[in-house]
Amino acid sequence: MKAAVFHSPGKITCDTVEDPKILDDHDIILKVTSTAICGSDLHMYSGGIPQTRPMVMGHEFMGIVEETGKNITGLKPGDRVVVPFPIACGNCFFCQHDLPTACEHSNPDHYGPEGGIFTEKGGALFGYTDLYGGYNGGQAQYVRVPYAHFGPRKVPENLTDEQVLFLTDIFPTGYTGVMWAGLKGGETVAVFGAGPVGTMAVKSAVLHNAKKVIVVDTLQYRLDRIKKLTGCETILWEDAESTVAQIRDMTDGRGTDVCIEAVGFEPERNFIDRAKAVLNFEKGSIKVLEACMSAVRRGGTVSVLGVYPVNYDNFRLGQIFDKGITIKAGQCNVHPIIDRLMGYVESGQVTLDDVITHRLSLDAVDKGYEIFDKKEDGCVKVVLDPWK
Repeated sequence: MKAAVFHSPGKITCDTVEDPKILDDHDIILKVTSTAICGSDLHMYSGGIPQTRPMVMGHEFMGIVEETGKNITGLKPGDRVVVPFPIACGNCFFCQHDLPTACEHSNPDHYGPEGGIFTEKGGALFGYTDLYGGYNGGQAQYVRVPYAHFGPRKVPENLTDEQVLFLTDIFPTGYTGVMWAGLKGGETVAVFGAGPVGTMAVKSAVLHNAKKVIVVDTLQYRLDRIKKLTGCETILWEDAESTVAQIRDMTDGRGTDVCIEAVGFEPERNFIDRAKAVLNFEKGSIKVLEACMSAVRRGGTVSVLGVYPVNYDNFRLGQIFDKGITIKAGQCNVHPIIDRLMGYVESGQVTLDDVITHRLSLDAVDKGYEIFDKKEDGCVKVVLDPWK
């Protein structure tokens, strides 16, 4: 089959590889009909998250069931399903407590309670390094889906692939940032990052009747696009100080009720930022997270959706304590909320496919990664067709 294979930082190519096989009675083999490139994939592409051997990329995918293991009773060949990006057994302590990203069984070689940088990680993820299970992902014509009695969800016939594809990751992730903050309506929300996850966070805030949504980004074209899609207010990031000042000016000097960090550890950085990271043996920067902690009001909530894989010096614990900030962070637990979110899509309460800017064949995956990484050609989201 054809698949997008990671070889080294900056090198992901469409290769011919062996077809996947059923390895466990709870597996299915899925014929992938649509897949997408995620911002998290760029962390591997950049080398920010290490991977030493070739691996099929991709954790945003859906398709048609091709083959089922002996213990799969709820799915049959021909069923069309969308697959959450975490791999979870459905039976362990954490799965039973709606925390499938902490599954105790899906990542046996690297799982543990500590949450270290290279050891004792959480549950497995599709196509996201050996540290998270080493499972091949879905930027391919076929993919093996473990624990398929728990993860995949059937898709209503009246919905297209593109309408539901982002139930795999970016919509649940954006929604989680709002859900963690407990929005009841009438709040002011600042979203840092106008990429796919940031866009979904804005849509989720609107869905929860936020009074005002402010979006911050370094690229004007992304701000223009998200304003057109959602009607939000926007701020072009020039530096943290001026950005925070503008947010306070828009919120009677208090700051927002909620800040959602949808950027992660690899923001745009100047020479000083990079030198600091080298001196402190850090990956990337937490400058966007720091801006969130300044921009949120006292007693407010910061939801951290961007990836932070290492520890950081000079973390602002004193500021968090003095302001009484609540911080929620981590990978999105898709399984407990995907059915609710499917309902929003089916009822027309939210539209997901308007975030797509580029549709390419899987053969052009190298181009897709390049324009997504460099933010060229107005790129916000790339969807790949494995069969063109």
